Amino acid sequence: MSRVLLLGATSAIVEAVARRFASTGDSLFLVGRSEDRLALVAEDMRIRGAAKVDVGILEATDLDSQSGTVRQAVESLGGIDVALIGYGTLPDQVAANSDVGLVRQSLEINAVSTLCLMTHLGQYFEETGAGTLAVISSVAGDRGRASNYLYGSAKAAISHYAQGLRCRFAKSAVRVVTIKPGFVDTPMTAGFTKGILWAKPESVARTIHRAILSGREIVYVPWIWRWIMLVIRIIPERVFKRLPL
Repeated sequence: MSRVLLLGATSAIVEAVARRFASTGDSLFLVGRSEDRLALVAEDMRIRGAAKVDVGILEATDLDSQSGTVRQAVESLGGIDVALIGYGTLPDQVAANSDVGLVRQSLEINAVSTLCLMTHLGQYFEETGAGTLAVISSVAGDRGRASNYLYGSAKAAISHYAQGLRCRFAKSAVRVVTIKPGFVDTPMTAGFTKGILWAKPESVARTIHRAILSGREIVYVPWIWRWIMLVIRIIPERVFKRLPL
């Protein structure tokens, strides 16, 4: 039985991952900013078979409260075996092109708060000598595109930081998993027209759960995005900047 900390537990993808852990009888500590929504998710996890479910309220950008939330999870669960970070917002790139405040707000939510949580959890796992830290990044972080380079920059920072942690912990039993979803049909993307490349949170969660258990390091979800992004990364800059992406 694993002791699992889920940060962003009311987001569609992380909630779906939580259901996977609950169904195998693991103990969960759910973190989010909405007390009412967390209560509903927690009760669902108990019904689904979780051995224990507790919750913690945290506004992601409240950096001073992050370490306390991690300690709360450790005390509740008796330790942490797995931590998953997965929350964020999708900024309006056009508006951000001329709005420094929006740029700062987006980076604080989508990058800074996550990097700080990764720091707290990295320190915890280093002290305990084992564990898995998983973080949801995005394929958007693989290359800057005119349509979403603010969001992509935040995700690139997360992916880069996770890679550094893997190097730091290479000789230990601490694992760091970077998850890079493509298009996922969630409330955050409700305004987008959906197509063949769009995945459902449940299928994404299944892959994430398996990746955490197997210790895979970089996971594209669905798998086809690994090859899509390979092609996108090798396109020369002089050609890429002319593409309507």
